[in-house]
Amino acid sequence: MSEKTEVPAEPAPSLVTVVHLVYALHALSLLIGITTAATIIGAFVFGVPSIIAVVINYVKRGEARGTFLESHFRWQIRTFWFAFLWCVIGAMMFVTFVGIPLAVMVFLAAGVWVIYRIASGWWRCAIESRCIRTDDYGPDAYPAKGIKLRVAI
Repeated sequence: MSEKTEVPAEPAPSLVTVVHLVYALHALSLLIGITTAATIIGAFVFGVPSIIAVVINYVKRGEARGTFLESHFRWQIRTFWFAFLWCVIGAMMFVTFVGIPLAVMVFLAAGVWVIYRIASGWWRCAIESRCIRTDDYGPDAYPAKGIKLRVAI
């Protein structure tokens, strides 16, 4: 027989601080991209603050299992890797003369997308204290608390 384990409804305060730190590091990378000669997406993917943030994500995400912060760790990790993927696609387009305008559009769109992801994720964590997505963390995730989750794209 399999035993059911209790899911902690409230994360440890130190773990909430870690999530805020990771969002702050990502936001710092975005700020560097906005205020310097670097591109937004380039500073986000290749900037030291974002790389440190992703390492922290991988180290700490196990501690968030079963809390609403689990979705934030996943959101942050996916944001980084999908941004990296869009950088690779843009770089491949940039190789050809014809692809340069498309590459610029990819870099701009990816930059706006990353800003949206970091801002909306941080907002949901800091202000709303809720999960990011419900497909991984459905309404039955926290039955003791009766938390209602909404879908966020």
